[in-house]
Amino acid sequence: MVALTLSPTKTLFLNSHLLHSTFKPHFINPHSTKTHSLHSSRFLSFNLVTCKLKSPQDIKNKDKNISKKIVLSEAAPSLAEKRGDGGGGGGEGNGNGEVRAKSGGSVMRLVKRFPRKVLGILSNLPLAIGEMFAVAALMALGTFIDQGEAPDFYFQKYPEDNPVLGFFTWRWVLTLGFDHMYSSPVFLGTLVLLGASLMACTYTTQIPLVKVARRWNFLDSSEAIRKQEYSDTLPRASVQDLGVLLMGAGYEVFLKGPSLYAFKGLAGRFAPIGVHLAMLLIMAGGTLSAAGSFRGSVTVPQGLNFVVGDVLGPTGFLSTPTDAFNTEVHINRFYMDYYDSGEVSQFHTDLSLFDLDGKEIMRKTISVNDPLRYGGITIYQTDWSFSALQILKDDEGPFNLAMAPLKINGDKKLFGTFLPVGDAELPNVKGISMLARDLQSIVIYDLEGKFSGVRRPGSKLPIDIDGSRIVIVDAIGSSGLDLKTDPGVPIVYAGFGALMLTTCISFLSHTRIWALQDGTMVVIGGKTNRAKAEFPEEMDRLLDRVPEIVESSRSEEPDNVSG
Repeated sequence: MVALTLSPTKTLFLNSHLLHSTFKPHFINPHSTKTHSLHSSRFLSFNLVTCKLKSPQDIKNKDKNISKKIVLSEAAPSLAEKRGDGGGGGGEGNGNGEVRAKSGGSVMRLVKRFPRKVLGILSNLPLAIGEMFAVAALMALGTFIDQGEAPDFYFQKYPEDNPVLGFFTWRWVLTLGFDHMYSSPVFLGTLVLLGASLMACTYTTQIPLVKVARRWNFLDSSEAIRKQEYSDTLPRASVQDLGVLLMGAGYEVFLKGPSLYAFKGLAGRFAPIGVHLAMLLIMAGGTLSAAGSFRGSVTVPQGLNFVVGDVLGPTGFLSTPTDAFNTEVHINRFYMDYYDSGEVSQFHTDLSLFDLDGKEIMRKTISVNDPLRYGGITIYQTDWSFSALQILKDDEGPFNLAMAPLKINGDKKLFGTFLPVGDAELPNVKGISMLARDLQSIVIYDLEGKFSGVRRPGSKLPIDIDGSRIVIVDAIGSSGLDLKTDPGVPIVYAGFGALMLTTCISFLSHTRIWALQDGTMVVIGGKTNRAKAEFPEEMDRLLDRVPEIVESSRSEEPDNVSG
């Protein structure tokens, strides 16, 4: 018998006649959503009874009592009573947790979808074409605008009071960096965007196509084969014979029961990936050349030296000097070749390179289109000048007279010098003038500016002018050199080589053929991505060579038995 304890002094038993006839106890789960209705007598109405259920085991272990709540009411308990403090809080906590879980899941889905959306935008073909046109337009603008000039040059050429096309002034050039176009943020940013589009297209389109092309794909139904671009049926043939002929035609052939799959020209599927990589190499090499090079120009008289590092200047943020910058260059000799008409045809410079210890490490005579290359540095012969005229005056000397360039109309060069006669400190000093267009002849004028004669350097033929005896000993020229380092050139050359190769490979047709043996009949289908007009003719010629299966029938003649 189980006892129901209501208080320390009174005890009711569940088998009491009064309780037994009026109600049945129900245990209410506070987390249950089902409402329990408990009926009581008109004489008894309990709102809340706290009790303890005791069993014989509980009597032995008093510390292990189980407390319960029994709700006795004629109506369903209120929502607050049914949930309780703990239940209500737990319900709200679960709801908030579900909301947070849903919001967190949506954020994660958004994060996962974001790269796909970006890749989809970057791999858009019209966007890539627009980027290529933008790069081409910037390159064309870079050829139109003089590069690397001082700001004053652009102030004068693109003034604000007379803008080009009504709006283009020096502010556009200097603000956007168009004075160094190929290392400007606008140009490099456009190249980066184009490179990202190429990589996105390769990842989202070309690589999946290659994966599909490499997969063995057998077609097990005649209907699927007949839906291909080309299809035909051989009424009496063997799929094995067809496979042998396809192997002889250069196909990779795979058999699986009655099904056949063959392909050739898989390299044509890899070629677009190679084209994209080649374009990336070209752009990377061009960027490295624009932002990681050194350039400089110098005009050095014959017999003098210069250090490479003193001439070269960085062109971008990737420019890094090397040990070759410590090399010293000596101008051993400068001379020119002439046409029969007297015009300059070619000029040469004999150069020697010395290391830090003064040891000659290289010597070469350079000329136009025949530069010197050492340690990643290229020295070009680009120009020439007249440095000095060496003379004897009245058998004294030699004296070196500096030659100055004179401005004349056109692109002709003219150099001149002046030999004072008498007291050189007088304000109106007079002297002998000497002019030269090149290094092979000197025109001499007297004190009054009248023509006196022409002498060749080294001829040792004197000329007397106003009591002075002049001998032209030598004409010392200056070599105009351009120096540069261009680390991106090998990458650009490799990119163009790969581009030409992969472009040729991309013209290879990727052809796939399926066949199915259906009894004595073979159903053939195929498709190709290029040469679609020639593909049916090729297949017809191939299928004409498939041997036909002929059933041999033996006709047995009856034996004539004579008796």
